[in-house]
Amino acid sequence: MIDRYSRPTMSRIWQLENKFATWCEIEVLACEAQAELGEIGITREEAARIRAKAAFEVARIDELEATLNHDVIAFLTNMAEHIDAGLSEGDPKPSRWVHYGMTSSDLGDTALCYQLTQAADILISDVRRIGEVCKRRAFETRDMLCVGRTHGIHAEPMTMGMKFGRWAWALRRAQTRLETARETVAVGAISGAVGSYSNIDPFVEAYVCERLGLMPEQLSTQVIPRDRHADFLSALAATAATAEEIATEVRALQRSDTLEAEEPFSAGQKGSSAMPHKRNPITAERVCGLARVVKANAQVGFDNVALWHERDISHSSAERVVLADSSLALDYLLSKLEWVLDGLVLYPERMRANLEATRGLIYSSRVLLALVDAGLTREDAYAVVQRNAMAVWDDIQQACAGASYRECLEADPGCPLAPAQIDAIFDPWAFLGRIGVLFDRLERCRF
Repeated sequence: MIDRYSRPTMSRIWQLENKFATWCEIEVLACEAQAELGEIGITREEAARIRAKAAFEVARIDELEATLNHDVIAFLTNMAEHIDAGLSEGDPKPSRWVHYGMTSSDLGDTALCYQLTQAADILISDVRRIGEVCKRRAFETRDMLCVGRTHGIHAEPMTMGMKFGRWAWALRRAQTRLETARETVAVGAISGAVGSYSNIDPFVEAYVCERLGLMPEQLSTQVIPRDRHADFLSALAATAATAEEIATEVRALQRSDTLEAEEPFSAGQKGSSAMPHKRNPITAERVCGLARVVKANAQVGFDNVALWHERDISHSSAERVVLADSSLALDYLLSKLEWVLDGLVLYPERMRANLEATRGLIYSSRVLLALVDAGLTREDAYAVVQRNAMAVWDDIQQACAGASYRECLEADPGCPLAPAQIDAIFDPWAFLGRIGVLFDRLERCRF
């Protein structure tokens, strides 16, 4: 991921320094496990020297890989240079025990899964913070009337708090997915060439995994099965989709002809190089754009599941890109979404104006029920409701002054409703008498 869309903490996880530091720790732990097990010749003193001397330089590894064309061997060669430094030529070399009985995937896959748990911890924290913002703002705007829209058309009254509340629940589900995905990838494998432990005792795997906070893979065939990584990318994609849904709603609410909400506009910010009046939802748009990258990358994860026989490396080059980029992009877009939602500017007066823009048509469902209650058949009631609604709708479309829906009903001889009944119908809060249950549930939503 380019620096523009990378935050420092997540970036450090995917830098070579962190990868090689994790490789180094895995190799040292494996040597310590072998010394404790006592089945091969490594002594505790040699393991202690390996712990004390193990180091690496990224530049030196790159230099070695240019000739060796193998990143793990380049790393091990550089690590050995440090471990054996200062020993006389005839002295035993403790570095000979490094990577004993292991294969490259034992090292690379275990380290990669460890990096994924590090990335997951950041993303879970990101989602938790946004969820808490949405929950707080839901209660702040619990009674802020606005119009609900279906198919983009005005439907019935609701409140802005319901929107924030729905987002909070979506983020809680995203948090659960990420927590599950973290558990799925929190595995390691140090089991040898085809996963049979042919040259290494399972004790070493268990020892290393325990100290990294991982579980041993139940049965690896040199590589950790890639359905785990696909699951991780899928959870990231679903989280990105949730962020995109929220950002899309913010963008829609900021449209000039709607303008019920607006993302923060910083002091000194410029909206357009050509049109100085513009205040564009650029941050919400950026969230949507980067969400597309994360969603697309999930497909690579699914394609990486199918490998030839016990392993190949067709997955390796692709996942070097998508696992890092998806983690970085999601972390970045979540931070931007948090900024948007925490500072989202709301316009309740405009919400009320939009609520009334269709001259009472949004009350049609309650008119229909009231007519049925008054004794009309549903078909006859629907006809009364619709003919008056269409008359109002035609006036609205033609920008005519025209009568309101209520006035049309009152003038319709086929409408038997009394003025008091109509008063009760044309009250937006009449739709919202039961929303308390929604906020009672939201109160129990924990991040």
